[in-house]
Amino acid sequence: MPRDFRPAPATRPPGTTMTDQLTRPQLLAWRNAIFVVFALSGISVASWVARIPAVRDSLGLDTAQLGILIFAMSAGSVIGLVSAPPVMLRLGARGGMVLSLVVVSAGLVIVGLGGGLVLSAPLVGVGLALVGLGNGAVDVMMNVEGAAAEKAIGKTLMPLMHAFFSFGTVAGAGLGALASWLSVNVALHLAVVAAIIVAGVLVAIRAVPRGVEDESGAAASKPPFRERLRASLAVWGDLRLLAIGVVMLGMAFAEGSANDWLTLAVVDGHDQSNTTGAVIFALFTVSMTAGRVLGGPVLDRFGRVPVLRVSALLGALGIALFIFAPVTWLAWVGCVFWAVGCSLGFPVGMSAAADTGDPRQAAARVSAVAIIGYVAFLVGPPVLGLLGHEVGILNALLVILVLVVLAGIAAPAVRERDGRSGSGSDTLGPGQGGDRSASGATL
Repeated sequence: MPRDFRPAPATRPPGTTMTDQLTRPQLLAWRNAIFVVFALSGISVASWVARIPAVRDSLGLDTAQLGILIFAMSAGSVIGLVSAPPVMLRLGARGGMVLSLVVVSAGLVIVGLGGGLVLSAPLVGVGLALVGLGNGAVDVMMNVEGAAAEKAIGKTLMPLMHAFFSFGTVAGAGLGALASWLSVNVALHLAVVAAIIVAGVLVAIRAVPRGVEDESGAAASKPPFRERLRASLAVWGDLRLLAIGVVMLGMAFAEGSANDWLTLAVVDGHDQSNTTGAVIFALFTVSMTAGRVLGGPVLDRFGRVPVLRVSALLGALGIALFIFAPVTWLAWVGCVFWAVGCSLGFPVGMSAAADTGDPRQAAARVSAVAIIGYVAFLVGPPVLGLLGHEVGILNALLVILVLVVLAGIAAPAVRERDGRSGSGSDTLGPGQGGDRSASGATL
């Protein structure tokens, strides 16, 4: 990673912004640093999930008691989402992301102590609350900072950034499986992961420019707390933002519910083996990651609205195929369509929410739609569970189908702020020319 940097305002030509002064290597380093932050967040979540059975067994918990502990993490996540905007205003994105991931790391250490050494369920609950708090906060911050890097570079990057979260979960799950296979104590395993996260963010953060969120002069004239709170709440009155929230709700519901119920739907709904259920779930995760890796260029070529409409159509078709497939191979095809169809909804919603003329509003807007998305992640699985108990799990999945259709209808809300429907050849990518600043940085 390059040395810590911040362009000198004194050398900035009139009419340019701080990011206009960044050279091509600095912009790419900034992008890569956000990739790392996304991956570290994914590692932290997957590391805990991988050791849930070990913690459950060591504490002798039943399913209900384990559910209460997991709820502590969910509650912490919501608090983190709400607290992110004021923390960013106070510390900036750089300081806020470091603080958030340090809180996550502290939470992992406490979870390890409670689940591997002290054997205390309340201590594990405290640790999970901290993990949720830190990850909820960093989720907003890394998306705001990612949107800023995306705008400065001039290419759609948010789907790829979310793919790095998926890469992080794969790495975390792999390390967790290895630790479990080697019978490594949960406390030692999570302490090592915590150290990796802290070291990783401290190295990566040096490539993130300071004060990007203050381009409009927010730092020079910080309003009183009451005005900041009023401004944060005011975004909920923005109808376009609420429509973006509908997109987030449908797509996040589709993604989160698949994580919890896809395997069971394969086994109970389609009468397949547990192994087949696991294989189809792996196919879903690979397809979603691939959709995010490949989604950026497609979005740049055709624009957010057309791509999201096609995504919603593809997702709805996939869910319908999965529910009504008369033969197993059609359910497999439906699983792929379902995953690819909902892969871009969350990252595109984040980009659209942060796409505002006033950088001071970006954190509040991203926080608002993130809360909607997280509510879908948290509420969706239990709702489907209750419905599935009454009407069968495959019939319960019809709720997802309806919400994905609604997300497609609300797709115009994510249109680029300049009104373009697709960047096509007008978007300048790395090495495509275009004098961005007096420093001669080209992208």
